Amino acid sequence: MRSNAFHLAWFLQGSSVQAWGERWTGNISEEWMVPDLFIELARSMDRACMDYMLLEDTSYVGEAFGNSRDIYLKYGMSVPRQDPSVIASLMIAATTRLGIVPTLATYAYPPYLAARLLGTLDQVSSGRAGWNMVTGSSDFVAMNFGRDRLPEHDTRYDMADEYIEIVNKLWDSWEPDSMIADRENGILIDPTKVHAIDYEGEYYRCRGPLNSGPLPQGRAVIAQAGGSPRGRRFAATHADTVVAHVKGVAGMKEYRNDIRAKMIECGRDPSRCKVLFLVAPILADTEGEARQRAAQRVAQAAKHLDVRLAALAKITNIDFSQFDLDAPIGQLSTNGHQQSLLEFMRKAGNRTLRQAITDYSASGLSVDLVGTPDSVAAQMGEVMEEVGGDGFLFSLSNVNRRTIAEITDGLVPALQQRGLTRRAYGHKQFRDNLLEF
Repeated sequence: MRSNAFHLAWFLQGSSVQAWGERWTGNISEEWMVPDLFIELARSMDRACMDYMLLEDTSYVGEAFGNSRDIYLKYGMSVPRQDPSVIASLMIAATTRLGIVPTLATYAYPPYLAARLLGTLDQVSSGRAGWNMVTGSSDFVAMNFGRDRLPEHDTRYDMADEYIEIVNKLWDSWEPDSMIADRENGILIDPTKVHAIDYEGEYYRCRGPLNSGPLPQGRAVIAQAGGSPRGRRFAATHADTVVAHVKGVAGMKEYRNDIRAKMIECGRDPSRCKVLFLVAPILADTEGEARQRAAQRVAQAAKHLDVRLAALAKITNIDFSQFDLDAPIGQLSTNGHQQSLLEFMRKAGNRTLRQAITDYSASGLSVDLVGTPDSVAAQMGEVMEEVGGDGFLFSLSNVNRRTIAEITDGLVPALQQRGLTRRAYGHKQFRDNLLEF
């Protein structure tokens, strides 16, 4: 494997209905309750020696667009959405080396519950559990958990600093050699090696210790998607891998360099955190067919603009139904996903809302990747060479058995033949594979 090899993962947008109205999706609109498709995806990724599956999640039905749930329910936009920890368990059972990373939000899980749940996933997977830590972005979700609204954006990260400190202390409350299994003396656990944490902070408190035992990895692999300045600082402080959604090679390079610089400021080795960039390749047998598919995506983006705007409204908490489609957008701010809004505004410039959302919806996330498996593999290698690392997360809106095969049985082998991704796992545990190169 070449010295510029990089990591691959998959950002699965939810764990239920995906692209139900598109071709090649079978009968998923009727079969969505049983996640066979996603289990097959995990198996295919495991076979392709990819690093991890990240299960994105939200705990509410959108209603930011037009102050109504109708459009989100009508078109199945991020709903129905099953609990990711359950799907993660099934994926763990179906794979051997792949890291499995469910999303657990700080507003939905008390720190003790999150530590115990993730610890259990790490145990039953023999060290392959991860945690996509999110702080929430919508007041609607806060209402589902008995609150009027979410705290302000930066305050959520201040709270998350305490939250993750408690979780880490709970994972550390069992020393690695605490399970002694002394049959001669009838002692299973050494009591001197299990400790209360007695944590009391500004936002949280917890007595401990954890009651579920030590983790194979010591602690689960932590994924984070910090995009704002405060979010980047949080990711640099805590994350083992970062989900990055920035446009263009220059932006990708700046983002990675900034995360690494902030890690050094925190006293961390920047090689200990892998920054992976979201991409949605368009693949075909010929370059011409791939370009045709890309043109179809652009044409599709120009349709159903209300759906495109509703999707953006859900993550930014901005009701785009109030704006004139054919007027410039102006300045916007949010207590939701700041990086998503920033990237949209950068793309928009002085153009109309109609032009901006069409272009934003048609773009290939971080970089456009269009072509045959071999030509796209070459493009990915060139991008990583310029950015400096560390890899890509596939994030497809049309997850089906055809697109899964195009990635895992078409693109990945082309990358492997170029020495850009691994042909075999070097380790049994998730973190070790992530730090392999």
